[in-house]
Amino acid sequence: MNREINRNEILEHFDISAVTESYGNGHINDTYLVTMPRYILQRINTSIFTDPDGLMENIENVTSFLRRKIAADGGDVRSTLTVVPTKDGKLYYRVDQENVFRVYRFVEGTKTIENSRTPKDLYEAGVGFGHFQKLLADFPVEKLHETIKDFHHTPKRVEALREAIRQDKAGRVGSVAAEIAFALENASWTDSVVKGMEAGRIPVRVTHNDTKINNILFDPESGKAVCVIDLDTVMPGSMLYDFGDALRIGGSTAAEDEVELDKVWFDEKAFQAFAKGYLSQMREALTEDELALLPLSVKLMTYECGIRFLTDYLNGDTYFKIHREHHNLDRARNQFKLVADIAAKEAILAGLVEAGVR
Repeated sequence: MNREINRNEILEHFDISAVTESYGNGHINDTYLVTMPRYILQRINTSIFTDPDGLMENIENVTSFLRRKIAADGGDVRSTLTVVPTKDGKLYYRVDQENVFRVYRFVEGTKTIENSRTPKDLYEAGVGFGHFQKLLADFPVEKLHETIKDFHHTPKRVEALREAIRQDKAGRVGSVAAEIAFALENASWTDSVVKGMEAGRIPVRVTHNDTKINNILFDPESGKAVCVIDLDTVMPGSMLYDFGDALRIGGSTAAEDEVELDKVWFDEKAFQAFAKGYLSQMREALTEDELALLPLSVKLMTYECGIRFLTDYLNGDTYFKIHREHHNLDRARNQFKLVADIAAKEAILAGLVEAGVR
C-alpha cells in the first residue's frame, strides 16, 4: 500500500515550491493540482504501469513530436501536454517502488467534460481524438513501448476471465452465473480486430487506448477540443480501439456504473456525431476494413471493458478503483446491457456509415 508522502518535498525535486490539492477522478493514478503557478503532480500507479521508464519515454517522445508539429503549423500552444523534468533532467522522481511521481504543466484556459453526451460535444471530441491520431500518423510507431501488454487483445482478455473463473479468488463465481454466461457466449466474435491486424488488413497506428471524453481538454468559450490528455496507454494499436472506446462511454445514455439498467442503452445519434467529427480528420487515412468495422468496434470495446470489470470483480477488485461494494460487478452488468443493445442496432450503425458518415 502507498505510504503517506509529503507532496511538497516531492515537488522540490522538480524545482517547484507550491501548494497541492487533489484533482480529477481517474480510476488509476493519484492526481494533484499544484498552485502558484499551476502544474499537475501525479503519482503513477506502478502496480499497473510496471515500467515507468518506458511509460514516460512514450509520453515525452509523443508530446515532443506533437509540439514540433503544432508549432510548425502555427497551432495552439495548449494542444499537447508538457512534461516537466526533475532538476537532474529525469522524467519522473521515484521515492520507492510504489511512489513514482511526474509533473505536467497545467493547460490553462481549458475545461474537462465529464459526462456530456450532446451531439456538439461528441462531434468536438471526435475531432480532438481524430486530430491527435492525424498528427501522429508519421510518428515511428515501432519506437513506442507497450505500457500494458496486450491491453486491447480481446481474446487474451477472455482467457484472463476464464482464469479468474477457474481460480475464483474472491469466492464470487457462484453469484454471477448469468454474467459469466453472457461473457462467454459472446466470446466467439471478439478476435475480429486482432486477426485483421495479424493479417495486415488493419494498420498498426499510434493509439491513445483510453478515449473517454474527459480525456480531452476543451476551450470553455468555443467548446472546441484543445488537448488530448492521459497518455499512459499511448502505444501501438488499431484506431478501432480508440473509436470504439470513445463511444462505449459517449454513446451510452447512462454512466458506466449506473445500476438501473433500464436507463442504459446505446444512442445511435451519438455514434453519428462522434463519427462525423473523427472522420473529418481521419477519413482519408482509413482503410475499407477499418471503415467497415466501425460499428463492431463499439460493441467490441464495450464487451472488453465489461469482461475486464467482471474479471476484476472475480479477482477481488485489485485493478480498478471502487467506491462501493460490488462496484465492478455493477459496471460489468452495465456494459453487458450496452453490448446487447449495440448488437441489436449494429445494422443501423452500419447504415449510418454507409449513408453519409464517411
